[in-house]
Amino acid sequence: MKNRATPLILLCLSLALSGCTLTSHPLDGQRAPGKASSSAEMERQLSQPGIVQLETVNSADWAVALSGGLNLKSPEAIKAGLQDRDEPIQIYAYVLKHPTRGNFIVDTGVSAKVLAQPSEYGLNWLLQYVLHLDKLRINKSTSEMLAPVNGKLAGVMMTHLHLDHIMGMPDIANDVPLYVGATETQESTFNNFFVRGATDTLLKGKRALQEWRFQPDPQNQFEGIVDIFEDGSVFAIQVPGHTAGSTAYLIRTTTGPVLLTGDACITRWGWEHTVEPGDFTSDHERNLKSLKNMKALVARHPEIEVRLGHQH
Repeated sequence: MKNRATPLILLCLSLALSGCTLTSHPLDGQRAPGKASSSAEMERQLSQPGIVQLETVNSADWAVALSGGLNLKSPEAIKAGLQDRDEPIQIYAYVLKHPTRGNFIVDTGVSAKVLAQPSEYGLNWLLQYVLHLDKLRINKSTSEMLAPVNGKLAGVMMTHLHLDHIMGMPDIANDVPLYVGATETQESTFNNFFVRGATDTLLKGKRALQEWRFQPDPQNQFEGIVDIFEDGSVFAIQVPGHTAGSTAYLIRTTTGPVLLTGDACITRWGWEHTVEPGDFTSDHERNLKSLKNMKALVARHPEIEVRLGHQH
């Protein structure tokens, strides 16, 4: 019996060490909306009034290890003497209203259903412990957030697919289109081995994911940019590193341009000191480059309001 079990144990260990993709949820071969753009074209329009209404929703307050939101091994963090501790953060979602294309959200907030019965949505006891779900307090659930638009959504734009960004999925209708960054579902990492089941459960029954079709930015300010509605109102920006498909969004709102960094930058300290997130970041060097690219954009256009992944 022992000899028969050994190969199975070795196989399981090998699979865990090699990692897996973030989700097995299908990709839609249909081209996502929008056209490839450039940083020059995007920035040329920033001084012009926008047409999109944008609401930031603090769906939940949370506390997690600072080592997750900030790379404590960075020279800046070491110089500042930062030590790991519980860090207060928020889980944000953004309601985007386009005058002709309809209502969208960026990320999903938190469904009260998930917090009430986490195991029903793939969040086993280990994930509940690691994610500190006991420290998560909902301010406005996803269903409450969508009530003013009667739940009618033309799409969900993801910054990435980590669990804290898709915990609102149970409150989102199954026929709503879902958009993610290129290669978000294709990178294999060790951490994915533990979260894939929950990711698949939260996406179960939803439409196949559509990827933004980025092309190289001619000005090399970013890896790629998509003009989502082809009217210069909302841009998806390729900012890989935290995950392979991490995406930021630059939105020309009626009150001025807003940059949603997603988890390419999680904390205010990280933005101010140019330090990328820590644990659960798949490629620190690439993430840091993406962060520097965003900071350079804001330096060129200080009128941009920056809204970080998990802090004001």
